[in-house]
Order: sequence, then structure tokens, then C-alpha cells
Amino acid sequence: MNEENTSGSAVAVKVDRVFDSCSDKDCITNLQVMLEGGELPEQYTSVKTRCCSIDNVCMSVEPIPFNRGYYSVDVTYTFGIELLAYDRSCDAPTPIRGTASASKSVILYGSESSTKTFFSNGARIGDTNNCCEVVNLPTASCQCVDPIALETRIAMAPPLPPMPGMQPPQPGVPLPPRRCVLLTLGVFSVIELSRPVTMMVSALPYSVPTKTCTAEGTDSPCEIFSKLSFPTDEFLPQMPNAGDAGTGCTPQRPRYDGFDGRQQMPGAAQSDVHI
Repeated sequence: MNEENTSGSAVAVKVDRVFDSCSDKDCITNLQVMLEGGELPEQYTSVKTRCCSIDNVCMSVEPIPFNRGYYSVDVTYTFGIELLAYDRSCDAPTPIRGTASASKSVILYGSESSTKTFFSNGARIGDTNNCCEVVNLPTASCQCVDPIALETRIAMAPPLPPMPGMQPPQPGVPLPPRRCVLLTLGVFSVIELSRPVTMMVSALPYSVPTKTCTAEGTDSPCEIFSKLSFPTDEFLPQMPNAGDAGTGCTPQRPRYDGFDGRQQMPGAAQSDVHI
């Protein structure tokens, strides 16, 4: 900051204030994968999950009757799944892609507001296009990381109804069950409800950075590598100390003292003779 002017003053800023939030650790079981090829072919005897990602999250916010200020947030995850299917255990696997979806609901406090806000770029807040039923809903956000595949197995599922253009089944002849893949996923998420508010914050004058920009490519790759410290800790196995068992203490890494410059001589103590 500038030395001649470091006094701060209060300024008004418009920010999204988080009124309520929650974190969750969901274990989703018996999640059926909709394979791109439809049914899992008969020749595959085992499958495992290669990778799993969250491709999309759909959310809707609805007010809870008789509980003003609280809202129900319905969240629907869409997962992208890549499987490895095996004919036999030691054969090369065949990659298979599919999708899966799961839903959950949470209740959070989002406050109330009956105002309408219009912006010059055409955006608006608090308009439902319905007279006398204007509801200014809070904005829901969901932060999540890619899920963890805890279990992958083959199961039998009820047959799907015939698609348009397919010949319907004969009357009285039941459709055979189909082979499918069921997953158990672990999902970590944080869900928040926020509203735009105007707040007064303390601001300090802006100063020009004093750090000099470094041009790229001034050093060779070997020169850059020579400036890096040797990662000694990465080569030391982490082993717990006997005194730390059950105490919750962080295990200490073993230390190698090496040669300490002392040599045992005949008739003399080690602490008395030096090289």
C-alpha cells in the first residue's frame, strides 16, 4: 500500500451473502448405469469402474409452506461413468460408457425478500411473471468433487418397455430380465443459499505492485531444475512412534543422523577424540 495514504474508508459493495449452508457425505447405493449400448452383453462376466465424474447438477428452490424463510433445495446429480468389462479375469478389458443420475433434498434458511431488481443488461431478480405471486427466491449453489466408486456389480433388472418403432412383445409372453450394472458411489458436497445484498466494507487505497515481472524463457530447463530443493521427505517412509499410538499425534518421520565426525579410538571415549 502507499505509505503516504494508508487510511481506509467505508465503501458500499454488492455481494452475494450466504444465509445458510450445509456439507454432506452421501453414500448412494444401487445406482443403475444407463449404458450406451443398452443391456450389458452376456459375454462379460465382471465389471469395474474406471472413472466416475459429475457431468451436471440440476437444482430447484421451493419455499416451504408455514415455515417462512426456509426453502427446499432439490439437487439432481448426473454422473458420467466409464466401466471396464471383462470376459475373463485376465483378458484385456473392454471400455463401456454410461450415465447415471441421483437426487437428494435439503432444507436451508434463505431469508425473505419481496423486492424486484432490474439490471441494465436485462437481468432481473424477483419476477415470476405472475401478478400477486412474486417470490424473490434465494440462489442455490452446489460445490462437489468427483465421486468415489465404492462398489461395482452386475445385476438383473426388469425389462425396459419397447422403444418407439420396435415391435411390441407377443401377448402373454413376458419379457426377459436384462443385465445391468449397479454402483455404490460416495459423494462429498456443500450446498449454499445466498442473496445479493449491499454491504459497507473498509477499503484501502490501491498501490502499484513493487515486484518485478520475470520474463519467461530466461532460464534453461536445467537451470530451473537446479534451483529446486531436493525432496528429501518424499524418500523417507512415514512410520508412527510408539509413544504416539492412540494419542492422535502426527507420526514423526525417521531421521538418519549419518556420520557425525567422531571415531572410537582404543582406550578413549568417543566424546573425547575427533577426526
